[in-house]
Amino acid sequence: MIKDNQKYFNGLHVVIDGALVAISYITAWWLKFESPFSNVKEGEYHLDMQTYFRAIPFLVVGYLILYSLCKLYTPKRGTDPAGEIAHIIEANTLGIVITTSVLFVIWQQHFSRSMIFLFFVVNTLLTTLFRGLVRYVLKVMRRSGHNMKHVLLVGYSRATEQYIDRIKMNPQWGYVVHAILDDEVPRGSLYKGVKVVGTIGNLEYILPENKLDEIAIALPLKQYDRLGSIVSLCEKSGVHTKFIPDYSEVFSSRPYTEDLMGLPVINIRNVPLTNTLNRILKRTVDFLGSFVGIILISPLLLILAVAVKLSSPGPIIFKQQRIGLHNKPFQMYKFRSMRMQSPEDEKKGWTTKGDPRVTKVGAFIRKTSLDELPQLFNVLKGDMSLVGPRPERPQYVDKFKEEIPRYMVKHQVRPGMTGWAQVNGYRGDTSIKKRIEYDIYYIENWTLGFDIRILFRTIFHGFVNKNAY
Repeated sequence: MIKDNQKYFNGLHVVIDGALVAISYITAWWLKFESPFSNVKEGEYHLDMQTYFRAIPFLVVGYLILYSLCKLYTPKRGTDPAGEIAHIIEANTLGIVITTSVLFVIWQQHFSRSMIFLFFVVNTLLTTLFRGLVRYVLKVMRRSGHNMKHVLLVGYSRATEQYIDRIKMNPQWGYVVHAILDDEVPRGSLYKGVKVVGTIGNLEYILPENKLDEIAIALPLKQYDRLGSIVSLCEKSGVHTKFIPDYSEVFSSRPYTEDLMGLPVINIRNVPLTNTLNRILKRTVDFLGSFVGIILISPLLLILAVAVKLSSPGPIIFKQQRIGLHNKPFQMYKFRSMRMQSPEDEKKGWTTKGDPRVTKVGAFIRKTSLDELPQLFNVLKGDMSLVGPRPERPQYVDKFKEEIPRYMVKHQVRPGMTGWAQVNGYRGDTSIKKRIEYDIYYIENWTLGFDIRILFRTIFHGFVNKNAY
């Protein structure tokens, strides 16, 4: 039985994480100044060891706060390992940005920036390995029948079946669903090995035995008038109680509540980027990223500009109206990849395979996504973000919002040069419905680490577009 172990487990996590931060920092210092790989020349001035090590307590405290803010101490059952790694990268990225900023403010130019980068790499690796080891140990324990959570389901509904489906597909979570109580489904009925053993009234006799870790209430909608009495009964026993709503298709995967003087208000959709701090953080990364990116790839931009100009008569940059944040139109920039055409011809539709309007240079830059590099200037201006849902033309927005549920949710954030849908293969001539599903997942689960993950996948996997014509 698992009662209060989670808080002790989290406490141990905090202690080990603090130790790992200190170890990573000392290791980075050794690699920079004392190891055989050190590039510090003899006699070259640098701060002494004591000065560097005085920063350790501040770093440990600061990083533990960042880990908490980045949700690294939430329960790990039912979570994705890749998501946890993204949170680790996010916290360490924020840590290095804050550390560098502090050094700039206090004008400490002798503090080695390369050592800080080594610390970022070592700490990210050690923390990721430690978290992976914890997951592996827990997985082995749960396969052996230890560290399990024993659950009773109250009510039979669509939510009941969806809950059991997910538990059965993920035995590593360590959940055991023992039985279902329901007044309308006959006793003895089975769903994937889980049996209906009695009516909801049997709770009065089951709860005093105190052999359960959780009660999961999954009543069908028509029985919601009984919710209050069932919760009251469960709380008297002290058993942890969950509520699984029978209208998950309406809610997002991460709804959140507001407290209006004691009245809980459930928001249908959680959009992290409505938070002012998150918006400022993302816009700062977009501005710096686009500014640095334009400088770094300026030779490539010049070569592409010349190639486009020589490919056919017409302007180098193609401007097209797209719909962005809050449904506002903006002019999106691309390298021109087609021969010049009238506005009426341009609106006829997407390009198709072997489209005669596409130039030879255009076919190459479309296939490699190089035609989209001028959108860095859109990002710099604030029309777009480095990462976000791809913007669409007004006529298609008008069409899709009537045909595809929740299509307009994507306009609650800035459109992006790349996005979660794009790195999962939904680009060009692919399913709009699936694209929107991925866009909404991104919008509801945004973190800085998620953006970094998408950018890395774009760099290593996402430039070549097999669906571009």
